[in-house]
Amino acid sequence: MSARAILALLMVALLAAIAFGAAYQQSRIAAAQRDTDDAKARYAVATVERDTARIERDAARANVRIVTQYVDRVQTVHLTGATITKEIPVYVTAKADAACVVPAGFVRIHDAAAANTAPDASAGDPDAPAAGLTLSAVADTVAGNYTTCHTIREQMIGLQDYINSLPTSESP
Repeated sequence: MSARAILALLMVALLAAIAFGAAYQQSRIAAAQRDTDDAKARYAVATVERDTARIERDAARANVRIVTQYVDRVQTVHLTGATITKEIPVYVTAKADAACVVPAGFVRIHDAAAANTAPDASAGDPDAPAAGLTLSAVADTVAGNYTTCHTIREQMIGLQDYINSLPTSESP
């Protein structure tokens, strides 16, 4: 075999080796690119999980704060209501009870308002005295109603605070 033929064979072998090396290197680059893409996807998932956990943590902290504030405010409302009820005999004395006849019409209109219904017009004489009802009992009922009203008010404020503490879709 001639030197030229040997040189040509060596050249072909060298080109084949270069082509094989390039193909092998290309497969390594593609595998590295897949690994990089997988790592980026795992990073994105981990970032979303982290952000979700932070949002949940912050919401839980806000919930605890809001619930604590609500419970404290409701306890204050109940204590104030109990204090007012305890003071009724001081402000509505037995003498006032004896001097004031509570008419049945007042009881009907009060009960209708409490039930959010129209009063029964055919229920009898509105000026007749309500049997066994004293002015102090009326004061006790009214104080209890207002305590309930203030409790519901605090509940609504607590719910509004909770809703306002929730993250919005515009939050980062």
